Amino acid sequence: MNALVATNRNFKLAARLLGLDSKLERSLLIPFREIKVECTIPKDDGSLASFVGFRVQHDNARGPMKGGIRYHPEVDPDEVNALAQLMTWKTAVANIPYGGAKGGIGCDPGELSVSELERLTRVFTQKIHDLIGIHTDVPAPDMGTGPQTMAWILDEYSKFHGYSPAVVTGKPTDLGGSLGRDAATGRGVLFATEALLNEHGKSISGQRFVIQGFGNVGSWAAQLIHESGGKIVAVSDISGAVKNSKGLDIPSLLNHVKEKRGVKGFHGGDPIDPTSILVEDCDILIPAALGGVINRENANDIKAKFIIEAANHPTDPEADEILSKKGVVILPDIYANSGGVTVSYFEWVQNIQGFLWDEEKVNNELRTYMTKGFKDVKEMCKTHNCDLRMGAFTLGVNRVARATVLRGWEA
Repeated sequence: MNALVATNRNFKLAARLLGLDSKLERSLLIPFREIKVECTIPKDDGSLASFVGFRVQHDNARGPMKGGIRYHPEVDPDEVNALAQLMTWKTAVANIPYGGAKGGIGCDPGELSVSELERLTRVFTQKIHDLIGIHTDVPAPDMGTGPQTMAWILDEYSKFHGYSPAVVTGKPTDLGGSLGRDAATGRGVLFATEALLNEHGKSISGQRFVIQGFGNVGSWAAQLIHESGGKIVAVSDISGAVKNSKGLDIPSLLNHVKEKRGVKGFHGGDPIDPTSILVEDCDILIPAALGGVINRENANDIKAKFIIEAANHPTDPEADEILSKKGVVILPDIYANSGGVTVSYFEWVQNIQGFLWDEEKVNNELRTYMTKGFKDVKEMCKTHNCDLRMGAFTLGVNRVARATVLRGWEA
């Protein structure tokens, strides 16, 4: 099931639980604006290349729209639409004053030089600069983009509108980026996991974790869980997978990944088939890579008691049903991975104030937001007698619906 179909399905279930009027339901689902632009650049060899860029601005009832920009060959309107909608509910669950958006360019960043990526980013910004803005739509990094991409967008946007550091988040700290932003999604996963385990009378210490995906989110989550006494028994990335039932030495693994650009060949564990990572024996499974990886084919074989969705939409609805019958507790993506957008909000606030917070303040504020978010989700679970995914969806949809009605926007 593709991400858009699954997201729409979850939204409709939440709307029914909340008893939303059908006109309001329809207006919440329709994106505010969809942008599609052609980006033609000269390549280093002098030839011209054209790429298609997208930006879907889903909803701005609760504040400026917010969402990443990804550079990936498979960027398509359906996926961008689904992720923009998920951002609307995610920012509402986190209770930060944003709506949702998402964007991307259909390209393979690995096949473009740094100067080609810069030209592409600047052309894309030129095409959308009057549709984004500090109080309109605030982009951030996503798959295939990073702080340098945000620096180029900031610079290009500032040529038209004056110096505007708050127009993007996830920037380098030298240009107004927030301390703690790099680790934010992974740290949010740690705080979310702590909140869930506390509810079940457990703590991170002594639990066995498997992490699928060892990019920014997975590697930070691994490091922070390891520091909190958790035992990480297996990890995987695009290069391969390693396992050590006694627990992997995470600092050594991080050094290995930095040197070799992947977990493959790490001597502190045994190599395993990366496709088996999700069904390895563990207490807590953290999918931190692509969407749709947990599906009806592998759901029955999953041994974890808890799944923390660090990736966007990693679990298909069919797998959701299978896992819930098995008694597996799933902490949904729109809450579990909201640490990144929460610290993006802190970055935006610092830029608007022109005042930089220290890292301890950033991390403490993030803990406060993640802990409160979990309590709010649990309250909705009690109110509507539903699981954590529907608790999070009803919380997010309800907040956006209330803002929409209060602003007089309902159809």
